[in-house]
Amino acid sequence: MKQLITAKLKLHPEAVQFQALRRAQLAYRDGLNAVSRYAFAHGKMSNQQALQRACYEQMRTEFGLPAQMACNVPRQVGATYKTLWTKVKANAAARNAGHTKKRYKGLDQPPKYVSPTLTYNYHRDFSLKVEQRVSILTLDGRVILPYTGYARHVALMRQSAQIGAAKLWYDKPCKQFYLLVSLELEVADPMPQAHQGIVGVDVGQRYLAVATDTQNKTTFFPGKEVRAKADHYARLRKRLQQKGTRSATRRLIVIAGRERRLKQDRDHLISRRIVDAYPHSLIGLEDLTHIRERTRRKRGKRASAKQRRANRHASAWAFSELHSYLAYKAVLAGSMEGKVARPPHEPGVSPLWIHVARQSP
Repeated sequence: MKQLITAKLKLHPEAVQFQALRRAQLAYRDGLNAVSRYAFAHGKMSNQQALQRACYEQMRTEFGLPAQMACNVPRQVGATYKTLWTKVKANAAARNAGHTKKRYKGLDQPPKYVSPTLTYNYHRDFSLKVEQRVSILTLDGRVILPYTGYARHVALMRQSAQIGAAKLWYDKPCKQFYLLVSLELEVADPMPQAHQGIVGVDVGQRYLAVATDTQNKTTFFPGKEVRAKADHYARLRKRLQQKGTRSATRRLIVIAGRERRLKQDRDHLISRRIVDAYPHSLIGLEDLTHIRERTRRKRGKRASAKQRRANRHASAWAFSELHSYLAYKAVLAGSMEGKVARPPHEPGVSPLWIHVARQSP
């Protein structure tokens, strides 16, 4: 089977090259917003081919995008609208089933693209050179830049990995460009009968994750320290939002990056420790789909300050991100993961590995 990972390459452009990359990013973002408005005005279109036929010339003449970029813009906008339509249909089904009363509002106005992230295709928009250099397409032609990255990922790019599309990402507070390259790796097909153990991983607030196997070996990953940092960022963000000045907005951008990196670092650490502690195992993860609709909490004016704070805690941490990290790390380590739904007739305090064992082959 094949497994996708992302290699993060730090680019080192000169001043002229830096400006060329920035102009390409901003033009690409303007093109995305223009096509998004067109799609919204014409029945919220999601057909990528129809959007390309209608907007290709505009992308080339008005925004000066090269041919491949002018093709990528309608494709990205069409994919966004397809995702939104899927959410609208899922929300309609949930409302009909009585799971929620909220109406999804994602298509009430055209989606606005804020991040200037730019999509590249391998061998068309970017290519790798010798001596750790990369050739990238801009509005003024190609530029060749040196890069640095994680040694293992750089080695995979040179040897066995199949290179796919990439994204040019700009870290605004640090004024630094990164190229996020997708790599496709060949790994052994998972065989459940060959795994040595069964592990259940439960996520929560006091402990970000608790892993338990059938031998009653339990590993706790406390979240007291890291959650305290996240709460500090939340309080600071609230004060800065109330201030509303331009300098406060700049600080909000910096704090958002710090909080994101804090959560990513902890989720990477937890997922790696779980995979290393339980090698060649079936890892069961609790299915968190519609968790907010399935858990009854007081919200809005009916909730006290303590309940609102608990709701914010439950919604702020990236548990889905932790699941995604566990998923790809498990495959690379020879393990296998799967989502497990708790049976409604069993109490929530029962160990998750019981349900994993019942559903495993």
